[in-house]
Amino acid sequence: MPGAPQLPLALPHVPSYGREDFMPGPSNSAALRLIESWPDWPSPVVLLVGPPGSGKTHLVHIWAARANARIVQAASLVTDNVMPWTPAGGAIAVEDVVPDAVPEAALFHLINGVREVGGSLLITSRSPIEDWSLALPDVRSRLRFAAPAALGAPDDELLRQVLVKLFTDRQLVIEKPVIDYLISRMERSLSAALALVDALDAEALAAGRRITRPMASGILAGMADGEFAERQ
Repeated sequence: MPGAPQLPLALPHVPSYGREDFMPGPSNSAALRLIESWPDWPSPVVLLVGPPGSGKTHLVHIWAARANARIVQAASLVTDNVMPWTPAGGAIAVEDVVPDAVPEAALFHLINGVREVGGSLLITSRSPIEDWSLALPDVRSRLRFAAPAALGAPDDELLRQVLVKLFTDRQLVIEKPVIDYLISRMERSLSAALALVDALDAEALAAGRRITRPMASGILAGMADGEFAERQ
């Protein structure tokens, strides 16, 4: 039927976690320097803390590629499967420790194992250690010596760079006023930027037209209503 909208294929853009895709800014430059200083870390254990969408997973993958590290989710840690993950000189990243569900016994054995073999451990969480519910004094004492790395919410310039890159990756040309409009109204996170570009890309394809400010306004309203889910 002439003029009928196209139906976009469900082909989500897969984020790249390479170093060349990481955009440094005031909110993440200190954490990036610490990650890239490996193996000359001030401690065998580094704790990377930041809000959702601040770039923790990207930094984990940068470090994992550099250190040949294994990446595991904190929720999957149990005491009896920790030690095989710490070969001599081994490196491991534990992602997303939840303050109210810290796998204390597993972390205790993992930290000890990493220290014994001269390895490295990178832990990520949305909350600092002070907010974790810890019952074991030995775990608290070991975590106290972890080197801290903090990520903040991205500033306007970093969000601009990220949006431009995401649109460019999709071969989409966006006018500067539209970018400015998005930055002034979007949620301040990198995951929100990715969800926003995904939604705009799909809408532009379905409508068969370029991305405009009214289109951006409609997508932002839909995201505010929970119509589009962010990637974590």
